[in-house]
Amino acid sequence: MTAPIKVGFVGFGLSTNVFHLPWILPNKDLEVYAFVQRAPPSAAATQKYGHCTEKFPQAKHYQSAEALFADPAVELVIIGTPNHVELVTKALEAGKHVVVEKPFTPTSAEADVLIALSKKQNKILAVFQNRRLDSYFRTLQDVLSKKALGDIKEAEIHFDPPSPKSWSQRWPSQDYTPGDGNLYDLGAHTIDQALTLFGKPEAVTSFLRSHRQGAGHGSDTHDSFTLVLEYPNDLIVYVKTSIVSALKDQLRLAVRGTEGTYIKYGTCPQENRALAAPGQPADETYGQEDPKLWGQLTTTKKIDDSQTKDDETGYYIGQYPALPGNYFAYYENIVDAVRGKAPLAVDPQTSRDGIRLIELARKSHKKRATVPWSDKDE
Repeated sequence: MTAPIKVGFVGFGLSTNVFHLPWILPNKDLEVYAFVQRAPPSAAATQKYGHCTEKFPQAKHYQSAEALFADPAVELVIIGTPNHVELVTKALEAGKHVVVEKPFTPTSAEADVLIALSKKQNKILAVFQNRRLDSYFRTLQDVLSKKALGDIKEAEIHFDPPSPKSWSQRWPSQDYTPGDGNLYDLGAHTIDQALTLFGKPEAVTSFLRSHRQGAGHGSDTHDSFTLVLEYPNDLIVYVKTSIVSALKDQLRLAVRGTEGTYIKYGTCPQENRALAAPGQPADETYGQEDPKLWGQLTTTKKIDDSQTKDDETGYYIGQYPALPGNYFAYYENIVDAVRGKAPLAVDPQTSRDGIRLIELARKSHKKRATVPWSDKDE
């Protein structure tokens, strides 16, 4: 029997407790082995998620990332902290496989350096693009695989927070530093989804705005955006976030093709269920979506018994059953990749291209013009 992979975590906040531990703990091929948490158990900073020594007394506790990286037993490091380029570099140089949170890096040039280092070290570098495994995105891929929409001509991918209040105090500075703003936050999810579905666009046009309290028209750190991505064969993809879209169940997807349309409201339940029990093992019910939120599929061809034919239009119409969200699959693939049994499902190059797309979006906004795709600035 193969021994489980020993995992070390840098950070013990939201990322570790809500997005990683719930799906790692049930995986028998992964062992929660060590944590870096600088704050002592009594510190105010630990009140929300607790302290690693209390929640995981069997695990090792380090107060510096360097000490964790020096532990020869640690095989896989999960870095859930912001501003993590230096940490990823040190982990790879120490011979560790690495999973890193989004955004991958502030700049595409930094991403290139990290990808090259991972190849030199022959170690896995994976970005935690978990939204590829959300219920709605898996369901859309299923619909597309069945050719239910024909040739895709237009797609909207949204990620709007349910309440403006929760975002009104973010990014207080008017000045911009690479990595700031919602293109790097919620955009890190939706841009990756667009690239996963359609690849790199031919051209980018962007409209960036700052609607949060006190930001002002002159703010260079944007919280709301519309990206228009142009592809061959007249395909247009819109990637959108607005912090002033107050809806209980936000529009998530609207995908239109020559044979049909798929529209989806609401979000995958996995995050909210993990938030309700942070740091606890998830189960298969986490990804089960309420049928009331299933997306609406209209198509010229019947692909599911849930659809009924509309006599007036001839279309088959109905709520298309959602596939469950499945963050478990992310770490199942990480295990297989570390053990050499499968390639990485999330290639860091796509995450790097997502950062490049953000750079091009900012260039488009400043020029008030469409800019062609380029992998690097001339």
